[in-house]
Amino acid sequence: MAQEPVLASFKEQGRGAMARAQLAVSAGQEAGPTFGGTDMPRRLFRFIVPAALVGAALASVTMLASPKRSREGGARQGGQAPATVARASGTAAASTLDDQVDLSLTVYNSDLALVRDVRQIALASGTSTLRFADVAARINPATVHFRSLTEPAALAVLEQDYEYDLLDPEKLLRKYVGREITLVRDRQDDGTTKSEEVRALLLAYNGGPVWMIGGEIVTGLRVDQYRFPELPDNLFSHPTLVWLLENAGAARHRVEASYLSGGLSWSADYVLTVGRDDTSADLAGWVTLKNESGTSYRNAKLQFIAGEVNRVTDGRVAPDSLMEMKMARAAAAPAMVQEAFSEYHLYTLQRRTSVHDNETKQIALLASPSVPVEKRFVVDGEPFFYRGALPPGAPVKGEVKVYYRFKNDQQAGLGVPMPAGIVRVYQADSGGGVQFAGEDGIAHTPKDETLDVHTGNAFDIVCERKQVDYKRLSNTVSETEFEITFRNHKEGPVTIEVNEPIGGDWEMLSATLPWAKTGAFAARFEVPVPRGGTTVLKYRVRVKW
Repeated sequence: MAQEPVLASFKEQGRGAMARAQLAVSAGQEAGPTFGGTDMPRRLFRFIVPAALVGAALASVTMLASPKRSREGGARQGGQAPATVARASGTAAASTLDDQVDLSLTVYNSDLALVRDVRQIALASGTSTLRFADVAARINPATVHFRSLTEPAALAVLEQDYEYDLLDPEKLLRKYVGREITLVRDRQDDGTTKSEEVRALLLAYNGGPVWMIGGEIVTGLRVDQYRFPELPDNLFSHPTLVWLLENAGAARHRVEASYLSGGLSWSADYVLTVGRDDTSADLAGWVTLKNESGTSYRNAKLQFIAGEVNRVTDGRVAPDSLMEMKMARAAAAPAMVQEAFSEYHLYTLQRRTSVHDNETKQIALLASPSVPVEKRFVVDGEPFFYRGALPPGAPVKGEVKVYYRFKNDQQAGLGVPMPAGIVRVYQADSGGGVQFAGEDGIAHTPKDETLDVHTGNAFDIVCERKQVDYKRLSNTVSETEFEITFRNHKEGPVTIEVNEPIGGDWEMLSATLPWAKTGAFAARFEVPVPRGGTTVLKYRVRVKW
């Protein structure tokens, strides 16, 4: 459509806004332009012209990108597919995921990953700039290492920049201060929506845009769309590494960029399904990988490091990102191959996989269909029981904790290092279903070690403790006698392990059941309780402090 009628319409809107602003100044009120019969208040600036906020308008931004800034989406699928060679124009080149020929990802327990990105690119001879796009948004720029795998000695890095001033509507508008863009406003004409366009020079953007239209300064303008001719050079749609390179070799290079990034972490999750008889269980282990790094990793070689890696905290803050988590459980796969690495353990997935941004992926780690287990009932005393006389009154109720114990050895179908994680326990019910019974965390566990998984407290076993005697023999010596009653309401007999942290220089004077000294300051009793029966443990101990 012709520029003049549209420009007149825009000017008329601007003059109306200025007239209402002048009236508002006289009345000491706020004023704003009226579009479509609706008054829209604006905060009034004292130089008459009202300033409009454009937050809502920025939600509708159309960018008409010029060929020099266009980007091709999508990544190469499959590790053996031919690489797309990056275009080199004069002394500049741009590389995206289309150029990627290999990718490996090593993920640590502590929100850290090592990325090795190999791409096939074309570079001009001499000094040139390479824009290496589609890197992690949580990258640590100080850890970047770039090299040529084709001719390492022929390609040198002179400078390195990390560009993370990422594209959004408001930033794009601010970058166009001092330049012309196209403003689009929709209007209704006999039930039909028509668009009006006008070219405008953006003079400033401080709390709102100030325009030059047809020789007049205009603000408070309702705009439905902003149309930009191109993307500014200093604004990026993806996090980008920029290198100034000196190429004394071939025009085509296979290059590797490696770096550390936050936003990637993994943990181990285990499912222990216990049989009805409490003697055997099925154990499945999964690696749960969480990617919040700001990019996807396609067809990657995936490795995991189990262990505590020392890191220096320097107070740097990574760029913020908004995350929407989604779950994607991978199909069952053979157990990963593990090997000792330094003082850690390295797990390597024996196939390639893709890890998408904002995704939680689970990958099979280990499995054993028949793990011998032992169900244990444990009561732990308290050190303060032996420090003096307890308050009189009702007996002290004690918790009877429930544990499942198993050994990480080859006899159980395991015998591999088990990374730290959460063990969730399930058990079959009488109807054949499986119910959740509790969960517990485990530390990094080498092979041939024993694990105890605490699932909760026993419902049908009652423990009551009563201090029946206490004597202070001197300022440093005392005697105390306890009576612990156990009542079993289960359908079968149980044996309860009682651990007493006595402390001091102690001596067991008498006990109704056998006991063992399990540490310098501790004793243990094994208390059998018949089905539907009661067992009373009595013991007397002398303590010297």
